[in-house]
Amino acid sequence: MTDRLPVSVCMIVRNEADRLPRTLAALQDGGPVFEEIVVLDTGSTDETMAICRDAGCRVESAAWEGFAVMRKRSFALARCPWILWLDADEVMTDDLRREIRSQFADGEPSCAGFLINRMVQLEGRWVRHGDWFPDWNLRLFRSGDWSMDDRLVHESIRVTGEVRRLGGLLEHHSFRNWADLRERSDRYARLWAEQERGRGRRAWPGVPVARAAHRFVRGYLLRRGFLDGVTGLRVAWQIAREVRLKHTLLGEKRREGARPSDR
Repeated sequence: MTDRLPVSVCMIVRNEADRLPRTLAALQDGGPVFEEIVVLDTGSTDETMAICRDAGCRVESAAWEGFAVMRKRSFALARCPWILWLDADEVMTDDLRREIRSQFADGEPSCAGFLINRMVQLEGRWVRHGDWFPDWNLRLFRSGDWSMDDRLVHESIRVTGEVRRLGGLLEHHSFRNWADLRERSDRYARLWAEQERGRGRRAWPGVPVARAAHRFVRGYLLRRGFLDGVTGLRVAWQIAREVRLKHTLLGEKRREGARPSDR
């Protein structure tokens, strides 16, 4: 068995029993690849925690307080000098696992972090074009040098220093079906509108339609989403729909905030 990499794989989960076995299995290569897998459970009622413990993960529990808060809490549990941010719906390919191992072949890398490219699979079809691919995200970084804003949705990491790109892909099995995609898009739109209103962002008439149209043209035509066939069309349409909804909700929330309170 080769030595484990000095990396803490950090995950936040809730009711992911159907997806976790594949995700956790991909972290193995004839044995554990990473020093530890830390799972922060936020209220699972299925077999999620049992699956994680059986796989040798260190499992902690906490009540849900928002994406960024929970993400930072999971990172704080890491005991290794490097953190790999992973979600339960993300599966590491063999190429990516080998690429990560190669970066530590001669000791710890000198850079501050690594970008990893994700590819979405939706109902058995890979989305290889449009706004969803390529999808580079900073996911492997030093545990003592990162920061994250307290955003309600679409949290992201910042580091100080050089950031490199890794070869290989991270499979993203994000949505169980089209209905799940729509439901999650609606939830993200509501969170985004709440977040931006709190930041003082203004809403303007016509913006929802204009931004949605721009996003559809960009994803479906300019970024060649049409090459993914019907799936590419549906993805571009759903993204445009979410853009329109979130800007519409922003306007509604601002109008609600401007109304005088009842006396």
